Amino acid sequence: MAESAAQPVIPALPVTFRPTRTRAVLLGVGAVMFATITGIAVLLERLQPGERISFVFVAVLLSSVLVLLSRPKVVADEDGVTVVNLTNTRRLAWAEILRVNLRPGDPWVFLDLSDGTSLPALGIQPGVAKQQAIGDARALRALAETRGTGTNDR
Repeated sequence: MAESAAQPVIPALPVTFRPTRTRAVLLGVGAVMFATITGIAVLLERLQPGERISFVFVAVLLSSVLVLLSRPKVVADEDGVTVVNLTNTRRLAWAEILRVNLRPGDPWVFLDLSDGTSLPALGIQPGVAKQQAIGDARALRALAETRGTGTNDR
């Protein structure tokens, strides 16, 4: 992420960052897919009840995967940041976040942590809405720098 000459706007807390366009597409496709597969199960006259149930089960399973993919978000509040990824949630105090990184080509933001590890934050990803992701990463970086141990000179 390139540094800009203007100071990024620090959002009011609490604030939630999530890839809204990606989420809308995933949930929309999941709903259409569920309706289509279930409709096919109902309309095919040759299917036995067990086969119809199998169709609906597959529709639920596939839609559930898309709902899981739409789950990521990053929630910042007065006390810290909650990173919700696909299958796990991690709560971080502001002091634990040393740096917020979104480099060209990164699939999502990475948080450099005080324990020497890096945590992916899938809630900010430049895939479909690159400018939104860059703005969100800058806002999260500004929050981390003003509330945590991060500094502007890194």
